[in-house]
Amino acid sequence: MPRLRPLQLLALSAALWLTACGGGDNGDAPETDPGANGEAPAAMDEAPAGSEPAEALDFTRLGDVTAAPWRDAAARARDGARNPVDTLEFFTIDPSTTIVEIWPGGGWYADILAPWIHAHGGRYIAAWPPVGPDNARATALRERFAARFDHPAFGELTLAGFGPEGFEGLEPGSADAILTFRNVHNWMAGGFSETAFESFFEALKPGGILGVVEHRLPANRVQDPRAASGYVQEDYVVALAAEAGFELAGASEINANPADTADHPFGVWTLPPVGRTSPLGEPHDPSFDRAPFEEIGESDRMTLLFRKPVSEE
Repeated sequence: MPRLRPLQLLALSAALWLTACGGGDNGDAPETDPGANGEAPAAMDEAPAGSEPAEALDFTRLGDVTAAPWRDAAARARDGARNPVDTLEFFTIDPSTTIVEIWPGGGWYADILAPWIHAHGGRYIAAWPPVGPDNARATALRERFAARFDHPAFGELTLAGFGPEGFEGLEPGSADAILTFRNVHNWMAGGFSETAFESFFEALKPGGILGVVEHRLPANRVQDPRAASGYVQEDYVVALAAEAGFELAGASEINANPADTADHPFGVWTLPPVGRTSPLGEPHDPSFDRAPFEEIGESDRMTLLFRKPVSEE
């Protein structure tokens, strides 16, 4: 099947986009996906039941970081669906280098990435969407995220900005790896998916890698340019990256879920972990039967590895 050229989306103003997404977890516009990365961490002085004390763990090993005491039961319960160790190993991350996570939301992946990178002497950078001074919800989310870096295992927090205009506070060619988990649909909704991939390409060093996980729309379905359902065709993402200059270095089914039809009454947010029972903005519907969607589990996701060529022609 020939790869599709990226859809040319209408540009939205940054102000309208920020109003729509509300600075929520993963910055969804027009719908927020609070469950995508949105779990608050356990208090740093309260280890979840059954976890090893921090001093007994070796945070240079990914498997040990997933057992860290700041990861609560809810976070750990999702490991089987999100496959963090296998995903990060597939992305060939070198934790002694500079790694940027785009829109980390509540910090589900940051709780693994930041200590692992710090233990190897690397640098973790969190790239956040622009947050206006009057956006109390987004400000509170960012403050909760930053609070985890009070724990010595996390190292020093470095924040950068990332939004419709690209990066702010991140020098071109300064990153060894950029990772994004379940965000492409947000940029499509905001009208800057092409700008996003172009910005990633510019920020990476030659040979740098881009790791992408995204809810996957079947290839035989029509792609909504705004990805209102939260699902995106894999060919579309590959085309976005190729147009920005990336080479596809690999694709994995680590995060696949064949049971997911990508056709749900409230989009991907009908599935766990969000479990929406009514349209966005409407009250919870207690009569909605969530059982079939709980049985499906989390979404079917593509896992793609791209590389910036060492020499640009």
